[in-house]
Amino acid sequence: MKNILIICLVALLFGCKQTEYKALIVTGQNNAHAWEESHPILKKIIENTGLFQVDVAISPKKGENMSTFSPEFKKYDVVVMDYDGDMWAPDTRKNFEQYVKNGGGVIVYHAANNPFPEWKEYNKITGLGGWGNRNEQSGPYLRWVDGAPKKMYNPGPGGSHGDRHAYVLTTRNEEHPIMKGFPKRWRHVRDELYAELRGPAENVEVLATAYSAPKTRGTGFHEPMLFTVKYGKGRVFHTTLGHVGVDDFIATQCAGFIYTLQRGAEWAASGKVTQPVPEDMPNVAIPLLLPGFKQYTLEKLFALARKYEVGKSEKPLSLIAERIRKTKGDTGKIKEFEKQIIKLLEDEKATTASKNYFCRELSWMGSQQAVPSLEKLAKNPATKEMAEYALFRLKK
Repeated sequence: MKNILIICLVALLFGCKQTEYKALIVTGQNNAHAWEESHPILKKIIENTGLFQVDVAISPKKGENMSTFSPEFKKYDVVVMDYDGDMWAPDTRKNFEQYVKNGGGVIVYHAANNPFPEWKEYNKITGLGGWGNRNEQSGPYLRWVDGAPKKMYNPGPGGSHGDRHAYVLTTRNEEHPIMKGFPKRWRHVRDELYAELRGPAENVEVLATAYSAPKTRGTGFHEPMLFTVKYGKGRVFHTTLGHVGVDDFIATQCAGFIYTLQRGAEWAASGKVTQPVPEDMPNVAIPLLLPGFKQYTLEKLFALARKYEVGKSEKPLSLIAERIRKTKGDTGKIKEFEKQIIKLLEDEKATTASKNYFCRELSWMGSQQAVPSLEKLAKNPATKEMAEYALFRLKK
């Protein structure tokens, strides 16, 4: 008890943040995906919330003795399934079922809905699955038809994805804690679009769908991409997004994938989401990529903006502009943005293109604090026009 008190006191004195939840990533086999690359990415994304300590359980290799593989599921608040391989031992299956029934959280990630077609309870936990010789005996298809999920009992195989491409997701439950604050429609980067998933489809709540277009060898239906499943007292978040191959992980850099995984992890662990709605969101036209697997800081955005050249990506500029517009009259935040912009205008290493862009931003949100910097730029032929425009509007 004395040691615990000392640890808590040290944490308070030095501001050490205690993680609230423990997560376990189960991996080690994946028939068509690079699990060696995917599980470190998942670990980083979930730990970036600051809420989780993440461990990894790696199974024996395909064809080896699976009787030794028995993770202690009950030690964790959420189990992240990044596994598609050999059947688990009977005791391991039983322990996993009991873990979820008793309130354990689960994330079914991408191809983790592929394995175990013969394991009845696992298929109830995932809700829907694909491949593994699944067919109409495995359960119905589930599509979004006429504003609601619809079970379809027609015969056929389970699981397909057509050509990989960028596609738009439609948020179907804007009030669910995972999706709250997400745009109604948002573009995902190039990825597999899972379709023709079938299974028990019991206690499923669809969060987002995507249209599986025939032109990309799709089904012509709006297919469920994100959904939750209730199993006993357990909460399951199922994401079909996030294909990872060898040196091919762009799908996991998409903000839509990252944010829903982070929020889904907290929801599966606790039934709530305390993470604030991210400042930067993907829109229907352009995917938002986060190469560091986390939201950009303002400092990072301005560092990227300083290097902007005409004809290059305007993403850092547009993300800053979006954040400015979301301040909704918050004087303190506006002043912070203005301070950062003035620093950029006075930076000799910042490009002319970036300075011209931010002169335009200052023209509507700047104050007299920006006038000296703008007057200097007005003396430079390369920035004269935009600087004078900003000065004109500020002095009106």
